[in-house]
Amino acid sequence: MNNRIKALIDHIQTRPTAPSERLLVAIAGVPGVGKTTFARQLAQALPNCSRVSMDGFHLDNQILKDMDLLDRKGAPETFDLDGFAALLNRLKARTEIYVPDFDRDTERSINCAQWIPGHHDTLVVEGNYLLLDETGWRELQSYWDVSVFLTADLSVIEERLIDRWLSFGFSDQQAHHKAHLNDIPNAKRILDHALAADWVIQTDESSTESSTSDASRPLGNHNIVKQ
Repeated sequence: MNNRIKALIDHIQTRPTAPSERLLVAIAGVPGVGKTTFARQLAQALPNCSRVSMDGFHLDNQILKDMDLLDRKGAPETFDLDGFAALLNRLKARTEIYVPDFDRDTERSINCAQWIPGHHDTLVVEGNYLLLDETGWRELQSYWDVSVFLTADLSVIEERLIDRWLSFGFSDQQAHHKAHLNDIPNAKRILDHALAADWVIQTDESSTESSTSDASRPLGNHNIVKQ
């Protein structure tokens, strides 16, 4: 088992929680940093655990067109934040529940796409803005029993995002345009307005661990682990 996940699992399993409640683990970070892969690995390694994605609360494309926000899809203001917060409130109680997910092929959210069994006492929740220090988003922090922020050098993130758009069939010019029009600004917004995390994990092999001075900042004030 990867050492960084093992250490995090040990930390999660020592966290106390009420018998009738679930323990919620937030996996936050910029687009392209590897949140989904990391969240899936963590959820698979933990007993009685499910993964939930914030992406199920993307606003529909037609709504974004009406709001003149389609080109900004994926920015904080293009999510149903109130709906997501209401789901988190329901998820805290250890009961059976159905949650939405996002279909990247059709670019649409699907209601009741995933079943969370009642006996699952831990949930790994992933999303770009789970630790965003902006109105409405910062209030989500009260739900997290453990918070993890994944980070990487911005040049590495840019390369990954362009590769992602290329994999979807876009031309090189289109991929660069999409990354710089929306993804990179969103990434900078997250990095500039991030709340403190319990764990900060570097996901790019070329980056070095944060220095002592960096570790005093909000994103690095606890456990810094290199992938």
